[in-house]
Order: sequence, then C-alpha cells, then structure tokens
Amino acid sequence: MEITLFPHPLLAKGVKAGYFLFLFNLRRQPTLQTKILPSTQLILSCLLCFLLAGCSGDDTDVPQVPAPVKEKLLPENPSCSDCHPQELDKNHAFDCTTCHSGTSPAPSGDLAHANLIAKPAHPDVMMQTCGKCHERQVTDSHGSLHFTSSNEVNTVRRAFGAETDLERAEDIPVHTDITTPLDLADDLLRRRCLLCHIRYDGEYTETLRGTGCAACHLNFAGGTMVSHEFLAKPQDNECLHCHNSNFVGADYYGRYDHDFHWDYRTPYGKDGSDAPRPYGVNTHQLSTDIHQQAGLQCIDCHPGSSLMNPEPSAITCINCHEYDGQQPSPLNIRLQDGLPTLTTANTTLPIPQLQHPAHETYKNKAGCTVCHAVWSFSDEGTHLFRQDAEEYEDWEAISIQGSYEVEHEIYANINGEGYPYPFMSDKLTGQGYYGLWHKGYELRRWAFPIVCKDSAGVLQICRPLLDLSLTWVNDEEDVVFDNARPNKAPAKGLLPYTPHTIGKAGPFYKERLKINTELLDYPLNLDKTVHKPEVK
Repeated sequence: MEITLFPHPLLAKGVKAGYFLFLFNLRRQPTLQTKILPSTQLILSCLLCFLLAGCSGDDTDVPQVPAPVKEKLLPENPSCSDCHPQELDKNHAFDCTTCHSGTSPAPSGDLAHANLIAKPAHPDVMMQTCGKCHERQVTDSHGSLHFTSSNEVNTVRRAFGAETDLERAEDIPVHTDITTPLDLADDLLRRRCLLCHIRYDGEYTETLRGTGCAACHLNFAGGTMVSHEFLAKPQDNECLHCHNSNFVGADYYGRYDHDFHWDYRTPYGKDGSDAPRPYGVNTHQLSTDIHQQAGLQCIDCHPGSSLMNPEPSAITCINCHEYDGQQPSPLNIRLQDGLPTLTTANTTLPIPQLQHPAHETYKNKAGCTVCHAVWSFSDEGTHLFRQDAEEYEDWEAISIQGSYEVEHEIYANINGEGYPYPFMSDKLTGQGYYGLWHKGYELRRWAFPIVCKDSAGVLQICRPLLDLSLTWVNDEEDVVFDNARPNKAPAKGLLPYTPHTIGKAGPFYKERLKINTELLDYPLNLDKTVHKPEVK
C-alpha cells in the first residue's frame, strides 16, 4: 500500500520535518488514500464480475462498464494558456513568461516550469518583473510605509527600549538567545504582528491575497484570485484584506472584533454552528463611516500616489471641508456652481463646508475626530504570551484570535494529532521557529472614546496601543519573562489615531473637548462625565 501525502502549507514555508508532515496528513484525511497496482486492479475486477454474474444467474444483470471519459487533447507543445487559461487586461496582454519566466510552449510541465517565478510581484523579484514597465512606481513603493511597516515596528521597539529606528521590517533582528524584553518584542513582531506585511499572503478566507504589487492590484476574494486582470485602482475589498481585525479600515465598515473567549463567539447558527468569520474573528456590526455611506472608496482619500510614496502627502479633513479654491492634490475636487465637488469612481458629491462656530473656536485645540468620531477602538490590556511548552488545553477557550497558526496548533494538539513541539512561522521569511504566540485582552469595547493630547498639545482620539504585557514560558515550563511592560511607552499606552467612524457631532460635543483618560482607571469608570472631587 502506497500512502499519498499532501504538503502542509505552513511547514512548506520553512519547517523541514517529514514526520510532522506525516502527522498532519493523517489528521487532514479521515481515511488514508491508497494506490492499487494495475495488476491487482485487473484481478479484482475479474473476480468482482465473476461473483456478480454467478449470484444473479442472469447475464443481463452484469453491470455494464461505462464508456471512458474522453480526455481533453492538448497540443504536442502546449502553451501556458492551454493549461492555465487566464483573462488578462489590455495593458498586460502579453506572454505569461514575460513575468513568470519559464518556457512556453514546452513539451512537458517540468520543462515549462523550469526557472518559473511563481509570484512575480513579490518584493524579492518585483523590480525585475513589474519594474520592467513601472520602474518609478516600484522604486517609490519600496520606501513607502505600506512596504516598510516602519511606523508600527519602530513604535513598538522604541516603547521597549530601542534607541535607534529601523528602516524596514526586514531589519528586525532574529535572536538566537532572548535576554531582554526588546529581544522578545522583536520575536513577537516578526512572527505574530506582521500578518499584513507585503511579503505575507494571509491566512483566512478574506485575508488571503497576493504579495508585493499583487496585494493591492490583483482581485482576491473567497480565498482565491478572482481574475488576472490588474486593477489600476484597488477597490475596498483589497484594502480590507489587511485593514481588518480592529485595524483602521475595518471601522470604516462598522466592524469591531468580538472578544476571543468562546463565550463571545456569537451569533451561532440554528444548528449551533459558529458564524462565518472570513477575517478570522467574528465581528460586531456598528455604524459605518458617513463617507462610506455616501459611497466613497478608500482610494478617494488615500490614492496610490500617497500610499506608495516614500514621502506621502498629508490628507486631512480640512483639504475638503475648508476648501480655499486651490485643488488639494491628489483629491479630485472641482468647483461646480460655486461649490466644491468631489468626483469619485462611483459618483459626484457636493462637499459641505465648515459652518458651525465651534470649528473656529477649537480648530487649533482639537482634531476633527474628537467631536465627529461616533465610536473608536479601545482594546485595553493586550497580553501576548509565548508558549514553548507542550500545553494546549488551557488555551482552547481563546483559540480563535485572528491567527490560523495558533488556532490550528491548539485544536490539532488537543485532538492528539499535532506536532511534537509548538512552532510559528516568521511572516517575513516563512521560516518556522520554536514557540507559539497567544494573544488576549483584558477588555474590548468601543464606547466612550478616549481623548488625550498629541505631541503638539492638540486633543485627539487615542487608543491604548502600547498597553502591552509580554510573557514567555520556555519548553521547561520556566517563566522567563512575566508581564514585561514597555518601559518607554506613554501613560496607559495611549497613542493618537484617526478613527474612520465619522458622523455628526451631536449636541453634546463639548463633553468630548477635554482629556478623559480617567476612563481607563481601575476600577473602570464607565461614566461619560468624569466626576472630580470638590475643591475645599
């Protein structure tokens, strides 16, 4: 009996262990698939026909062998499109080998795929592929924040004591020995936090995407590439492949992640099954941003000329809502009947201008979202736990936490079909390393947006992004680090951000125009109004 094995998509990225591969395939296949030799097939077929004929006593009862299915005949030297039919857009209607290399036509698959570039838009090769025609765009994109992730990386590293910034995520050190909280944070960043890096192609149905240029410019949906026609202007679906899970962008569509514990995993289906979670975690549906309701797409305010530029131009609410007659590039604003109008891919919209006197009073004291954000992300007390020991049962209730690797490892090992040790892949290289990173929150809520001051002393909506605690238990079950906190983070880990949940300010906007970080004090103060003690 010959056992047919199937490749493990995670192990293929770097963990080289045939034994783990064998275990994985035993779990994936309820019964082993077997291949029976042709000679054995002939003997079994004859014996079966003889037995059936003998039992019936009537030759007419002998089953008729169905006619063989006629296979599609390929040319002697098939081209790429003969085996992989794809529709291309008019600007990219050239031979597949132009981007993918290989040989076409070719007499065999092996020859056709020799020197094949499976992912020509990947950052490692995009200059020699996409760069042939788009050299400037590719050069610029390599220095953009979407490629380097430098803001996110350096914000966390500085909080844990780093004295110098890194140019890009690829520069995060890989530590053989972890001796400081910063070392532990580096491991966390590479293996747990970079799920949306341009080198990684996602994990869940609606997070699966292309890499490099293809992450934005090829349409993926339902876990597969919908079309090979390149998108000059990516749609919101492409943005949400990364901008989900309580990340700015998901809030534009009113989505807020449920808590991870299985008590919050609702609603359930009539048969008790879990609700679909295409982004990895079930979501609450809250109010959407007023711009989304009006039909604006992400690129209407965040065009590629800004996103993929090493020095992006700042886009603010004032560019549109206090229009001074100058077109604020790159927004497509024109005067129509004396009023500024925004022309989008879908519609033409008049832009309301600032009229309320509060705008003049507070324009240098508060950001627009302080009054106009309907709700905000306020995930509090983020705990990250690296597990090297083979202990999984304690994590079953919070196994669903936006990481397929974590979820998969927990359930596989609880069912006795997992791997001999916990591991997790590096999202930049695909290499598997020892240890599994779990995540959890003390409290997830969207009510009562937190207001603090930015570095310029202006009030902004803030979220406790650096309210982090790192723990590491090694394979001997020794606690190496226990709730290691960032020693250079702002008070309560608060950082200003821009919630995309804009709506009308409402009559009580003045209640927002003051610092209210006391809402995070313990015990939690859930009143909207902070009650200060009387001064005697």
